[in-house]
Amino acid sequence: MNSDFMAENAPKPAVLRIVAAVILGIFVGLFLFFGLALVIGAFNSTTGMNIPVTTQVTENIVSAILLVAIIITCVAIFCRMVYTTPPTTPEFEIPETIDKF
Repeated sequence: MNSDFMAENAPKPAVLRIVAAVILGIFVGLFLFFGLALVIGAFNSTTGMNIPVTTQVTENIVSAILLVAIIITCVAIFCRMVYTTPPTTPEFEIPETIDKF
């Protein structure tokens, strides 16, 4: 079976899903960057190495480039997930009129 079959027949994603993927990618990218900077900082202090990655992105170009790269990667991954996954549909519809007790 062709793996692109579902992606070709999937409807275009709604704008809200794309915006949600971008926002989620930014938040996840920020958390991943700060986690990576924390791990690299701990590694620097224990081994005495001088890897130039800190959380001060305004003073360090390497950190700024790493932050932007991680955010772009996360946004791209979440947007790909939106484009390749069809939207969920409810299995049953709630009737318009419900008998009230």
